[in-house]
Amino acid sequence: MPSTRARELRSNPTDAERRLWTQLRQRQLGGFRFRRQQPIGTYVVDFFCSEAALIIEIDGGQHDASERDAARTRWLEARGYRVLRFWNNEVLANIEGVLLTIRRALTLPP
Repeated sequence: MPSTRARELRSNPTDAERRLWTQLRQRQLGGFRFRRQQPIGTYVVDFFCSEAALIIEIDGGQHDASERDAARTRWLEARGYRVLRFWNNEVLANIEGVLLTIRRALTLPP
């Protein structure tokens, strides 16, 4: 069940997820509201902004060139969502660059 899994994931965020969440929560980024560990269909996405139809995924090494992730992204994009993916180390080492990329995505039409 996606909602049960979402609760589990919210209780145990990675360091990168925690770091990005401190920047996205409470409408800090351009007034956009983000939710974390949001169920969409059978998936649970890391961060979701419904008003921009934007999904942000933070990936660790286990996601390297994963066909499952590619299929998941295709499924989400086929339903009108834009998906941004960042590596854990990118979020931890370059949070300003990650936020700039997200800001740009928020100002572009879906």
